[in-house]
Amino acid sequence: MSAPAVVLVGPPGAGKSTVGRLLAERLGVSFRDTDADIEEQAGKPIPEIFIDEGEPHFRALEVQAVRAAAESHTGVLALGGGAVMAAETRAVLAGLPVVFLEVALGDAVKRVGLDAPRPLLAVNPRARWRELMDARRPLYLEVAKAVVDTEGRAPEQVADAVLEALELKQA
Repeated sequence: MSAPAVVLVGPPGAGKSTVGRLLAERLGVSFRDTDADIEEQAGKPIPEIFIDEGEPHFRALEVQAVRAAAESHTGVLALGGGAVMAAETRAVLAGLPVVFLEVALGDAVKRVGLDAPRPLLAVNPRARWRELMDARRPLYLEVAKAVVDTEGRAPEQVADAVLEALELKQA
């Protein structure tokens, strides 16, 4: 079984996709995003999956996508913000080089806006974001080998911090 070089977790707006692509480039590996995998498999965007089939169906797809990616992808892997909620996913992540990209609400708003098509942030996005973080932060910390604070940092600086935290050398 192969394993990813880096797994990025964190809330919406943490920079998982942006930083993940930079890391993949620097490490000379490929980048994979489990949200993109789910959309490809389902043939529709995640907000439509939530509307058409509901959150439990999406979460089941997410567990499958994370397991498949963790077992086969050797590059940089970015997980959806809520992937860590599933105990099965946390078990899959055990022992992997997981980095929690921590982001403050203000930075998340600047990066993605809270009016973006994110199903769990549709109503009162700031309060909902805080609720999600209260529930998810302990789980991000549980799976993380390292925590990188993204506040006030450019994506390149965050990528540098991830490489340093995991003691990885650029390709």
